[in-house]
Amino acid sequence: MNKLLTIFAWILRVMLFLALFLFAIKNTETVTLRFWFEQTWQAPLVLLLLAFLAGGALLGVLACLARLFRQRREIARLKRELRLRTHERPVIPPVDAS
Repeated sequence: MNKLLTIFAWILRVMLFLALFLFAIKNTETVTLRFWFEQTWQAPLVLLLLAFLAGGALLGVLACLARLFRQRREIARLKRELRLRTHERPVIPPVDAS
């Protein structure tokens, strides 16, 4: 069953790659981005789409970093607190059964 899932995953990857590759081939026209002060940038449409996709992904990761670091600090604090509490517990001697 595991091998079947692996084959299925690879088929999906190949299909996704082919779809994206065909999309890139169909969108090779040069487009012009106009910025302020009459600045322009000409590039193929697929490169601009890829650049903006990468920029959006980067912004998404940066938006998550604050929460990630806050959670890591809290986990470290809780681990320290747990370590201190386990060392504070008195050791209860075993009860003699005789």
